[in-house]
Amino acid sequence: MTRVCLVGSEDVTLQYELLSRETSREALATYDLYEPFENAVGVETVSLGAAVALLNDLDWYLTRFVDEAMVLEPSVSDDEWLSRALATAVRDDDLGPEESGRYLKIYGVVDPVDGGDEQNPDEPADDAGSDRAEPPRLVEPMYVTRTGGALPTYDLREVAETVVERVTEDEFGA
Repeated sequence: MTRVCLVGSEDVTLQYELLSRETSREALATYDLYEPFENAVGVETVSLGAAVALLNDLDWYLTRFVDEAMVLEPSVSDDEWLSRALATAVRDDDLGPEESGRYLKIYGVVDPVDGGDEQNPDEPADDAGSDRAEPPRLVEPMYVTRTGGALPTYDLREVAETVVERVTEDEFGA
């Protein structure tokens, strides 16, 4: 299964924005939505082509409400996401999967409990027994070029884990 992850802009609630509009709601109706990261929407599709087609269907909404659209395609990598542009290039055979891993964005992943966020005194404290766990949050990306097989260590802040996104050369230089 190919996964799609849409990371919302800071000033919007992404799931609300996507589901409150008829066209995007219909485009997402056949998928089970989940929240892989804070203010993100994830879905599983049957193929890379279906993932790119979904992103194309949602283009108007992506432009307005989404900071990052990523695709995880197992035939390319089991643990490195592809940017929308790179996923499209691989689908269109403009770039081979083996050529896609040079330019990277590495995001830090922060647990909401350990993320250093201050509790707003106007909000109720979370119940320890609550069954709704808050999803982790992606934090500022570090742009790196892969040389050899090893990835540079994420050093913008202390994080427990990272998310690697492969990007095109144009996206890397932008």
